[in-house]
Order: sequence, then structure tokens, then C-alpha cells
Amino acid sequence: MTATSTHPSSEGVQLVVYDYASTSQKQPVLLSHATGFHGRVFDPIAEHLHASHHCYSFDYRGHGDSGLPQDWKANWNSYGDDALAIARVITAAHTDTPIIGAGHSMGGAALVMAALRAPELFSALVLYEPIIFPPQVRVGITNTGVPSPLADGARRRRSTFTSFDEAIANYSSKPPLNVMRPDALRAYVMHGFRAQHDGISIKCSPEHEARTFEMGAIHETWNDLPKLRVPVWLVSGEVIPHTPGAIAALIANEISGSTLVQWTDLGHFGPMQDPQRFAQLIAQVDAVTQ
Repeated sequence: MTATSTHPSSEGVQLVVYDYASTSQKQPVLLSHATGFHGRVFDPIAEHLHASHHCYSFDYRGHGDSGLPQDWKANWNSYGDDALAIARVITAAHTDTPIIGAGHSMGGAALVMAALRAPELFSALVLYEPIIFPPQVRVGITNTGVPSPLADGARRRRSTFTSFDEAIANYSSKPPLNVMRPDALRAYVMHGFRAQHDGISIKCSPEHEARTFEMGAIHETWNDLPKLRVPVWLVSGEVIPHTPGAIAALIANEISGSTLVQWTDLGHFGPMQDPQRFAQLIAQVDAVTQ
């Protein structure tokens, strides 16, 4: 059973939090999603951890059921504010017990931002291909003037289907989401769309997703990585040039004492491809950081 609640960010944005209803005495884990996803995509990971950990996830602003300020410019530092606000809520619910933050892509970057601002909230971070680009990559992206293929793809994304089953069939038949395990893909669709009179429509608008992709190369979190004072595990899938998988090792080099884990049989959607493996890593990290 998953309980749902709403909490404000520091900017007053209403964020929806999912509590996977374990026993409060267990180690809390905060699961942090990627651009265009939502908190419930972690349902299979939370299921694997249910017996040993108290899992939470949440929807970033403009994703899932969380709010979105009018004319917001997709500043990634605000995603860090969202992660920090929810981390504070969870640690307070567990008598100030530091949490394990486990993030995917954008969600990993936002957890790093939160941990830089309040390291006392975190016992460890497990980050799957976080979007934190080094300066030379940021400069190259911002100076080319070439449109982002991810943003272009988001703007072209189909936003309506006649039914949930049609959406699942569509996504499971072609890249990139066809690599997701069926239960993760089903969670993505069932909680990422809302019913309307003639079918279903996506909750995270294609334009909001596109703007988030476009701004992902601009935030300067890289410069602060040496200041991070939380144990960090960096995970990459297959290492392909000019992808987040290739940058994970560079990030690890910037963080003193970090651990690099490479799963070369997985891609950028690794936590959704193999939820059990990602859950097992979180449990292993908890065991060595106790």
C-alpha cells in the first residue's frame, strides 16, 4: 500500500510524496526520478526493498501530480530545492535519521544539490548516471546553438492515447522505453497519465520536459562536487561517448572517496531495466554505511 501526501517546496510549490508504508523504524530511502518520469516509476524498486527499508518517492515540480508555477523557466537549482524539501520532511518523520538518497539522471543531480546544501540529511547517495556535466561539455553544448535532440524528441512526444493499455503497447514496442521491465513500464504509464473523456493524457507536458532537457546542461553543480561530504556511489550503464554513462566516471573522480559501479549490460534507464539490481545496491550501500 502506498500513502500519498503533499508538501511545499521552499518556493511554495506543492510536491506529491509517496510513502511505501513500511515500518518507520527501518532505514529511510528517498527515490528520485529522471526528467519526464515521476515517483511511482520506482514502485518495483520499493517492492524489492519493502522488507528491509522504508521507501519514499516523490514527483518533481511539473512531473506526475506535483504543481508547476506559471511561466517557470526550468531552473535545475529549483529541482534541488524540491529534493531538499522532501529530504527534510522524511528525516523529520524518522526522528532526524539521515536518509539514503537514490537518484536516476536528473533525480541524481537534484539529490547532489540537496546534499551539498544539507549533508546532515543524507547517510549516502546512490546515483545512476546523474546529469552533471563538466565545464568543457557545458560550454560545448551552450555554444553550438544546435537544438537538443532530447528536447526535440520531447516536443514531438505523443501526449494522448485512447487507453492505458494502448500506451503500454506503444511504449513496449519501440525505443527508448521498451527496455524497461514490464512492471516498471506499467507503473510509468498508469501513474504518468490521467484519464480524460476520450482516453488518457500525459501529466508531464512535452514542453515542460523539453525545457528541462534544454536547461540540464547549464547548471554548475560540477564546480561544487569536491565539496560533497556524503558517501557516494556512482553507477553507469554502458559507456558510450557523449552520454551520461561516459560522464559518471568523471563525476566519481571529482568526489573524494566515491565508489564507481559499472553495469555495462544496461543503458541509461538501468533502474527501470533491472529494479532488483538497483534495489540490491541500495541495500548493500546501507550495510556498509551503518
